[in-house]
Amino acid sequence: MNKSIKAYLVGGGIGSLSAAAFMIRDAGVDGRNITIFEAMPLAGGSLDGGGDADNGYTLRGGRMLTTDNYECTWDLFKSIPSLEHEGQSVYDETAAFNEMHKSHSQARLVDRNRFRVNVTSMGFTMQDRTELLALAEADEEKLGNSAITDWLSPEFFDTKFWYMWATTFAFQPWHSAVEFKRYLHRFMMEFSRIETLAGVKRTVYNQYDSLVRPLQHWLQQQGVQVVHDCKVDDIELMEEGGVLTATALRCTRNGEATTIAVAPQDLVFFQNGSMTDASSHGSMHSAPPKLDKRDSQGWALWEKLALDRPQFGNPAAFNSSIPESWWESFTVTLKDPAFFNKMEQFSGNVAGTGGLVTFKDSNWLMSIVLAHQPHFAGQPEGVQVFWGYALHPDRIGNFVAKPMADCSGEEILRELCGHLNFDMEIMDKANCIPCRMPYITSMFMPRFKSDRPLPVPPNSRNLAFVSQFVEVPEDVVFTVEYSVRAAQMAVYQLLDVKREIPPVSHHDQSLKVKLDALVKAFR
Repeated sequence: MNKSIKAYLVGGGIGSLSAAAFMIRDAGVDGRNITIFEAMPLAGGSLDGGGDADNGYTLRGGRMLTTDNYECTWDLFKSIPSLEHEGQSVYDETAAFNEMHKSHSQARLVDRNRFRVNVTSMGFTMQDRTELLALAEADEEKLGNSAITDWLSPEFFDTKFWYMWATTFAFQPWHSAVEFKRYLHRFMMEFSRIETLAGVKRTVYNQYDSLVRPLQHWLQQQGVQVVHDCKVDDIELMEEGGVLTATALRCTRNGEATTIAVAPQDLVFFQNGSMTDASSHGSMHSAPPKLDKRDSQGWALWEKLALDRPQFGNPAAFNSSIPESWWESFTVTLKDPAFFNKMEQFSGNVAGTGGLVTFKDSNWLMSIVLAHQPHFAGQPEGVQVFWGYALHPDRIGNFVAKPMADCSGEEILRELCGHLNFDMEIMDKANCIPCRMPYITSMFMPRFKSDRPLPVPPNSRNLAFVSQFVEVPEDVVFTVEYSVRAAQMAVYQLLDVKREIPPVSHHDQSLKVKLDALVKAFR
């Protein structure tokens, strides 16, 4: 029955790509009837990876994975063939890679004296433990749109736990208490091993090469069309008997406006909002330009659809305060092994086994991570890539007398070498490309439950939302899993798929996990 249904997906991020795959695999939709519209030249959305060895590689971010969670993600990627290992799925090759390269950080925090901080203790006082427990046990209705700072005293934000948890997941003290509570429960298994990051799993390469490319390749083999450089300006809706039906898409491609009719039995999936919207890159000699949603128009369609339609959410809760939702990352391409050699000696970790190294006394709160090499498919021999980011790029550096926001790649490397007490000559052959992301943690902003639409809003006949800005009970944003789960929920509901969606794993209900967390909290 579903072979005749056509589906149109607005945005080419992991949510849309996953929705297309679930429609084909589980709902019997003909791949040739699925079209994805993407405004950028490449699909993948926030799971990006670009550049080359000569001009410098670029990564806006790197998503951490776990095999103990991410139920929907692995359910999907067990069905997607590897591009490099015949007969294996993406899941198979990822699991095998992580068996060979296990995470066990030995330099999670570094202090101003360049000493590796002893992080076996979380540094809690009894007041910290009491307040953290109260927040973790409060129901979401009581938490409302409160911030973390409404529940935890100022001293909490100087504990070793906060430095590790905040930089692992990119939390700020002013972010949503609800989201922080969800993280405490979803990743309670990681609480007891946060200092080693032993639960973190990685893809073979960056997530674009390891997840997006094989997924897109499989979709195209099924006949799915991906239309690049095409911006959807409006989704026309008809209301009849209280039911909303998408009837047309208004698009702009190559400067030409077109309208695509949507039949009543057809489906539309919309990626509302983007954490990497209006992001911009700098260079070794220039800081990234300061853009916002007016430059990209990336939030405009959701704002238009949500006007006078509360069931479509409230984008203003997320995109109204760049100072509270932005940070800056940087990608460094090296053609000299000296830096990796010194970092491996300093940290005690071979690249790919250590996770984040956070400079806890850095004014910028800077962290770096050395991935297993090569980190890009086709990366030449003798080239190495590492990534870093800072949660407070608006503050003056410790070694460079200006905010990170105004720094070139060269100045960021100077600040990094200052924290490590490395001679800048070690960076003579380095290319550092900074990236400013004004909305990167916008989904962490304090919000009410009603500010996020359901994957299929009430009374919507054929329009679904798949993104980091929908309401998925119990799960946590800023993860690949959240987008994939939202997509699976939307597809199964609209197409009445009877297959069960993998439930969220409740490790927080395990007696052992609870006991391990309690012991860790009192160390």
